[in-house]
Amino acid sequence: MNTIPLKISDPSKHVTKPLEVNRNYSPEEKVKLAKASRDFESMLTSLMLKSMMQTTNGLFGEDSYGGDMFATVFYSEIAGKISQDKGLGVADLLYKKLTGEDINSLTKLTKLSPLRRSDLKIIPLLEKFPVFTPSTSSLNRINQFEKHITDASKLYGIDKNLIKSVILAESAGKVDAISSAKAKGLMQLMDGTAKEMGVKNVWNPRENIFGGTKYLAQMLRQYNGDVKLALAAYNAGPGNVNKHNGIPPFEETKNYINRVIGYYKHLNG
Repeated sequence: MNTIPLKISDPSKHVTKPLEVNRNYSPEEKVKLAKASRDFESMLTSLMLKSMMQTTNGLFGEDSYGGDMFATVFYSEIAGKISQDKGLGVADLLYKKLTGEDINSLTKLTKLSPLRRSDLKIIPLLEKFPVFTPSTSSLNRINQFEKHITDASKLYGIDKNLIKSVILAESAGKVDAISSAKAKGLMQLMDGTAKEMGVKNVWNPRENIFGGTKYLAQMLRQYNGDVKLALAAYNAGPGNVNKHNGIPPFEETKNYINRVIGYYKHLNG
């Protein structure tokens, strides 16, 4: 009976110190950890495939010319495909050990191609909506967070001027803003939304902006790039948008959409 000569039979014996959960990783660090976890699983899967094939003298036979090189490429490609699909669960387990979160909660959006400005159904709107000019003080406040906004824009594929426009409409750039409904921070996140977006400290400007941008990206993709519907969902909730099969008949929501697009028109000159 042939046996598969795997070197590690009990991975726990090779861990001298338990992995510690760190729930304060930044979104960028989580993306890197997710990739590293996937890469590790891919490498492990490749080694397992190679070990299995050794029982049949390799993939291309024992005496094949260049067989080892082609087999290695084949194992790597197959392992990569397996890991990017459902995988063996190793990447998920490793990522959760490190962050305390499900790997899919982060990679679900970042695996998608970025939303370009041309993907958004906003250009035709610019002619129909009036310009809203923000106050100088609100623009000065927002300028302090230019790096956070730019980084969130790159990570989630959202035009940074659209992010700025939402911040202007939501909080006028005030970090400590809190609404009567208890929405908090620059992009006015409700506690449930903040938790769902992975925001640990809603008063941290960077976390808040990343959480709000992630939620806006979800709404834009959910409504196929329709900016008006995405903004309506951001303001009134996707449940109300779906219930009314479009923009809800709320004056607050209609005014909100007008302001955001008006600010966006101003920022784009």
